[in-house]
Amino acid sequence: MKISKPKIIEISVQVALLMMMLLPPVLINYFSSYNISTIGLTVKVTILMTLPMVIVYLLNFYLFVPYFYFRHRRWVFLLVNIILIPFVNMGLFYFNPTALPIYVRLGYYTYVTIYLMLNVMFVACALGLRYMMRWAEMQRQLEEQKQKNTEAELNWLKNQLNPHFLFNTLNNISSLTQIDADAAQESISQLSDLLRYALYQSNQSQVPIAGEIEFMRNYIDLMKLRCGPKTKVAVDMDVPRGDIEIAPLLFISLIENAFKHGVSSSRDSFIDISLHAEGGALIFRCDNSNYPKTDKNRSGSGIGLENMRRRLQLIYPGRYMMDTHLDGEVFRAEIKIVTSPDPQ
Repeated sequence: MKISKPKIIEISVQVALLMMMLLPPVLINYFSSYNISTIGLTVKVTILMTLPMVIVYLLNFYLFVPYFYFRHRRWVFLLVNIILIPFVNMGLFYFNPTALPIYVRLGYYTYVTIYLMLNVMFVACALGLRYMMRWAEMQRQLEEQKQKNTEAELNWLKNQLNPHFLFNTLNNISSLTQIDADAAQESISQLSDLLRYALYQSNQSQVPIAGEIEFMRNYIDLMKLRCGPKTKVAVDMDVPRGDIEIAPLLFISLIENAFKHGVSSSRDSFIDISLHAEGGALIFRCDNSNYPKTDKNRSGSGIGLENMRRRLQLIYPGRYMMDTHLDGEVFRAEIKIVTSPDPQ
């Protein structure tokens, strides 16, 4: 049977407390007399002396604190301890010290007071340990909830991305069917490969960089179908290390944005896309001419870029840089993702 880490910590603390109670008298006795034969008697006496405190501690730890104190019945918690401590230590009150000299009586009363205070201290130990365990459990639950929320948000962002990508690609092929049916058939085959990748690979948290590059190249080929002769598209994606993995469909929003806002049917246009590995980072750049849509034609404008930025924040916190800005009539975008320590 597998024992959870919190349970192991709990048992270890209990054992450590018992050892702290039992070992000091035994060690003091041995090092004061160096007589090993008295250790057995010392252990028995120590057990008899500490047994009431152990009972008080265990009852509070496993019963009174969780079922009374933490359930806002603290007056019950206080009352049961006021009854419990004298009850388990009733042996202290069998002795009548009135016939003893005053200094002996004072010593006895001091001993009883200290002993009862030790019982109270063990109540405090049980309460403190329970508080620490409760806080640790709350932190664990918060982390789990945070992780679930992050995964849910990432899934939502992916669902926002995939239909948008599919809608634009189908529009491209629809336009092509009126011009070249054979090319449209080939494009449908390409779209099938893209959808297969988007449906099955995007469910993974990380994918090989080679597969992502192939996906982007196919996507760019489909987007180029709508471009006229005035549009120049340059693609330079070369990542020699095949073991690099990234989040799927991460850069597609920038490519989509470039074709949406960087292409004009009547004016010279260009799109330059590059992806390279430098040191321990991936650097993606996309520069394009800027022909922003009119207010009447801004469907989906900005949604893809906002989703991509949010995905980067969730997947690569503190490990990415994203910069998008307008440089004259050129829209420039750059993303840098640290994938591993720089080997230099």
